[in-house]
Amino acid sequence: MVFKRLLGALGVGGPSVDTVLDDGPVRPGGPLSGQVHLEGGSAECEIEQITLELVARVEAEHGGEEHEGVIAFDRLTVGGGFRLTDGECRSVPFTVTVPWETPITELHGQPLGVILGVRTELAVAGAKDKGDLDPLRVTPLPAQEAVLEALGQLGFGFKSADLELGHIHGTGQTLPFYQEIELSPAPQYAPAVNEVEVTFLATPGGMEVVLEADKRGGLFFEGHDAVNRFTVSHEGVEHLDWNTEVDSWVRRMVEHHGGYAADHAGPYPPHQGHGFHHHDDSHGSHHRSGPSTGAVVAGAAAGVAVGVAGGFVAAEVIDEVFDDDEEEEED
Repeated sequence: MVFKRLLGALGVGGPSVDTVLDDGPVRPGGPLSGQVHLEGGSAECEIEQITLELVARVEAEHGGEEHEGVIAFDRLTVGGGFRLTDGECRSVPFTVTVPWETPITELHGQPLGVILGVRTELAVAGAKDKGDLDPLRVTPLPAQEAVLEALGQLGFGFKSADLELGHIHGTGQTLPFYQEIELSPAPQYAPAVNEVEVTFLATPGGMEVVLEADKRGGLFFEGHDAVNRFTVSHEGVEHLDWNTEVDSWVRRMVEHHGGYAADHAGPYPPHQGHGFHHHDDSHGSHHRSGPSTGAVVAGAAAGVAVGVAGGFVAAEVIDEVFDDDEEEEED
């Protein structure tokens, strides 16, 4: 993708930057490769540092309302320490590793509605400017895809996916936000639940799967959220009957009425054995800090700045850059 922006912070005639990512999506915890193309301005300058910033559009609750904004979740230095003469063109290749908790943006090539980007920042003579922004596509890990495929085969339907600012209590979450994939219930579970949400928190050694069900109320009890956590290894994904495993997770979540349980969920590496690792919290309101769960508020608060976390800025900032990018491609 070609997109150039004059570095306004450096004045007229400053260098321009164009970051081109390699074709195809990346996976959480996997390599992201590309090249940063620089073109010198009207005067020689010192390129002190080239930094890639991974950003995401997230939802946050502020003043009792849901807003959308953009937050940076990783910074990676890929070059710097050289002089760029006037009019000189130079390319800086890079390969970096994206965080394991990086959200999924597509499944089988179909976008989920989650927006991530790679923003390039140049540091020149003490001034910094965020000049170039490119969309980042992320496809699921094998274990994530297996869980989603099993849910689909069991009859669950995709409704939406979003990123929520906050932390899921009791998990190893490291990013300032988490992804929720919202599903309509399979027919066999529709009488018991309104919807199911799944969150993946991957690490090099495995992955936490957080399932939350909005359980319907009955004649003598109110509806409530049931939350379960399962730990899955990246090893041996292809050897597990995922339909049976995931169905047992959902069944346990739907049928459980209280208390706290723990089992183990496989597959696991040989030294850990097999079985299930499962945590159950029948009161879902206590498992997350930050905004409550819910469907995507499509553009309702675009452009509204929300001061709830460092680096959280108005959603229209990322919209404008992507829109300009698309217009340039059309030209």
